[in-house]
Parts: sequence; structure tokens; C-alpha cells
Amino acid sequence: MNTLELIVPCFNEEDSLPQFYKTVAETVNSLEDISTSFIFVDDGSGDKTIQVIKQLAQSDNRVKYISFSRNFGKEAAMLAGMRMSRADFVGIIDADLQHSPSLIPDMVNAVSREGYDIAAARRTDRTGEAKLKSAFSRGFYKIINKISDANIEDGAQDFRIMKRKVVNAVISMPEYNRFSKGIFSWVGYKTKWFEHENQERFAGSSKWSFWKLFTYAVDGIIGFSTAPLKISFFVGAVTSFAGFIYALYTIVKTLCFGSDVKGYPSIICAVFIIGGLILISLGITGEYIARTYMEVKNRPNYLIDETNILPEEDKK
Repeated sequence: MNTLELIVPCFNEEDSLPQFYKTVAETVNSLEDISTSFIFVDDGSGDKTIQVIKQLAQSDNRVKYISFSRNFGKEAAMLAGMRMSRADFVGIIDADLQHSPSLIPDMVNAVSREGYDIAAARRTDRTGEAKLKSAFSRGFYKIINKISDANIEDGAQDFRIMKRKVVNAVISMPEYNRFSKGIFSWVGYKTKWFEHENQERFAGSSKWSFWKLFTYAVDGIIGFSTAPLKISFFVGAVTSFAGFIYALYTIVKTLCFGSDVKGYPSIICAVFIIGGLILISLGITGEYIARTYMEVKNRPNYLIDETNILPEEDKK
């Protein structure tokens, strides 16, 4: 019998977890020839999330959990779950029920019988999402697909089920600044996409503010493309060339018509524009250097406070 482990990142989800567990357990219990278990990852929640998970673990021995020492972010939670998983198939699903559990049987069938390596979900609409946020998201996918070698589907979600070889490939990438959507795309493998409509959260509010989404997008672009560095070089070259042409124009004009004091405002504007471009270029370079600095320090992506998952050597 094949095994499936569902990784569930959790951050302040005490209100959603009971209904989530009930809904998903009913779904996976109907799977044939698949033994399913759960890996709940408590990402340093400030509520009673870990207590609820422990109660679930007491009533169902299929429930495993990992609790972080503090909030390290969803990327770290997904990585921890994948590293601790041992099943033939590994899935990732959010605890807020925005991911449709009803897709799980078809996704499992895709990787177990249809020959696909990954079964992944993507949203077909953005109902209920702010217009600015929707426009920003669509723009992000267009930009990153043009400037990087990772082709990310518009609306792609972390909700997916993968074969063991795919999980091993993902966790073999040791970078500290992780952008999983890009990593899932970069490793390749045969993927079947499942479309579904946007779901409302069962309880609570989204943990993703516009600023968090913006910084996450920046991480994705910088992590999978050097285009910003090339753009800053191109803009600097064009600006310098324009300045050289203007200098020649000024010299010729002065020789022909003499000097005057006109043009002071244009000079000030040029100084501000060029100075701004320089600072932007330095900022882009600084972002790459900062990420290199974080990688060189080689800090762990997360620290585990407690878990009921035995080390692999203890299982044998």
C-alpha cells in the first residue's frame, strides 16, 4: 500500500483546525490503496494552535506535528514538513480550507496511476481579492516568467501532491531565502494542473498583507533572476550616454554662442535623476549582496521546539 503524508503549515489557526481535520480526514479515508497521515507544522503561533494539534494527535495516531521555537514563515514550515516526511507521496495544503480538499482524490490518482510526478492546484479566479492585490499578482507572474528560467503558472498555489523523488529534489536545494513556487517549477518533472475557484477562509483573517506579498515577490524575482542587475547596468549606460551627448551639445553651444547662466534648473534635475538612478542601482545590488550574506552565514531555516516524529534511525 502506498503512503501519503499531508503537510499542513499552521500559524494562528486554532479556530480552523478542527473543521479542517474533519473535512480532510473524511476525504482521505475514502482513498483506496493509500495510507494517509498528517504533518502539522506550527509556525510559532501565538494562540492555542499547538494545543489543538496535540489533541488531534491524541485521538488519531496518524497525526504528527512539528512546533517551531518562533515564527519562521510558511516557507520554513513547508521545508520542515518535507524534510520530516517519509511517504511515497507528499502533499501540501493550507489549514484555512481555502485549498479545496475535494481535489485530493483526483490529485492522488494523477500521481499514483496517471504517471504524473506532481499534481498541483491553481486558482482560476480572484473573487473577493482586492483589485490592487490582484493586479499586482498578475503583473508579478508576467514579469518573473519573462526574466527567469522558472515558468510559474499564473495562480499557482502551494497546494499540491508530489512523488518522493520530487520532494527529495526540492529539499536538496539548501538556500536560506526560499521561494517555493519558483523551486517547484525549477526542478521540473511532469505536472498536472487542477483548476479551482477561490475559496473563503473558514475562520480568521489572512496572514499575508500587501507588504508581505510584495517582499515575497521581490524574493522570488531576486532568487530566480539576475535581470534587475542587468537592467540597472542598462539604465546606467543609457543615462551616461545621454549625459555625454548633452555635454557635447553644451560645448558646441558655448563655442558658437558664448556661455550664459541659463539651464540651471535642468542641471539640478539631471543631478537628482542621475543620483536617484545611482541609488536605485546600489539598492538592487545591495539586495543581492544581502541575500548572499544570509546564505554565507548558513543559519538554519528553522528551529524545532518539539515534535512527535521519531528520527529515521529510531523507526527502523
